[in-house]
Amino acid sequence: MAHIHFVECNTTHPGNFVIDVPMGYHWLLVITKTPALFWVNGDLKEYPSHSAILYRPQQKVYYRACADQFINDWIRFESNEPYITESPLPLGVPFALDDPDYCHKLLELLTIEHNFHRDYKASSIDCLLRTLFNKLLESYFHEPVTPQYYNLLKLRTAIQNDPGDYWTIAKMADDLGISPGYLQSIYKKTFKVTCMEDVINSRIRLAKEYLIHSTQSIADIASRCGYQNVEHFCRQFKQMTGYTPRKFQQQAKG
Repeated sequence: MAHIHFVECNTTHPGNFVIDVPMGYHWLLVITKTPALFWVNGDLKEYPSHSAILYRPQQKVYYRACADQFINDWIRFESNEPYITESPLPLGVPFALDDPDYCHKLLELLTIEHNFHRDYKASSIDCLLRTLFNKLLESYFHEPVTPQYYNLLKLRTAIQNDPGDYWTIAKMADDLGISPGYLQSIYKKTFKVTCMEDVINSRIRLAKEYLIHSTQSIADIASRCGYQNVEHFCRQFKQMTGYTPRKFQQQAKG
């Protein structure tokens, strides 16, 4: 189990903010929302926003703002769990997060659990910390993050959360301020799937849920999943699943 001493999210500091602890007391995880300067291997270096840095107990901690303000999430805690004490994550060296929004949500939940005394507080904190460290590991062993990566990640999350929206390559490229051809190239390179394949896969996945668990008509389901033409929906659904929507529904419910 772990014991949290303090955890905060979206903490905003002025431009003269400095943390200087020659020997830290506990484990400390800092996630930046803005660029910052960190003392790494005897030198002060600037690291971009969406960086994470983990300090072990008794390790020197020094970082400071490098602009008008510094914003970060952070958590100071104790733990003897092997997933923390034996983690292959670097200590005292920032690395890029590949899904900073996900990590931020976990820290928000850790903040809530820490500040409320609920029956399963300890086990909830342990589960959230384990998940957070899994995401940190995924980030650390992830390929280097490109300048457009975070914008692409937000786009993909939006597609999967709302596949029924009006998604076109031209609209997506315009939202990101890049050309349609460049969007298709970097999206496929980043996620190993094209942006329109992501749209179609997400729509068919949502359609399956409606077909199994709702009483809506095929036409209504097609509309909710972003299809303006029910015939087009039926053709695409069969192409992706091997069944017509009605046949899929009958087999699933049968």
